[in-house]
Amino acid sequence: MLGGNPFFSLLWMIVSVIVIIGLAYWFTKYVAGRGGLGAFGPLKAGGGLKVLAQLPLGRDQKLIVTQAGGRFFLLGVTATEISMLAEFTAEEAALWQEQAGTAEKRETPSFREALDTVLRQKGRR
Repeated sequence: MLGGNPFFSLLWMIVSVIVIIGLAYWFTKYVAGRGGLGAFGPLKAGGGLKVLAQLPLGRDQKLIVTQAGGRFFLLGVTATEISMLAEFTAEEAALWQEQAGTAEKRETPSFREALDTVLRQKGRR
């Protein structure tokens, strides 16, 4: 029935793709809205649990600075375990966040600055 007319085959394929994209969008909004699976959105936790910063160290290894309520922790995370390396006071965490923010501003050029740098390098060739 549909195989005989190429127009209807094309129309059927377009409708199918639109339905699949719509279902994928709806599913990801639903999962992310409920706090879901991490990959689809942030994990929501009660009590003010936040990941403030992450630093990958190697395959399946990273350092994470977290906030749980008013307490701040430096965690070492591997594929098999999570270790608390240090606990910060609120003052130490505020100082660390301030220093990290100013260092990030210094080290990360704006898009315009990066583009100008690349264009200048290409112009010298």
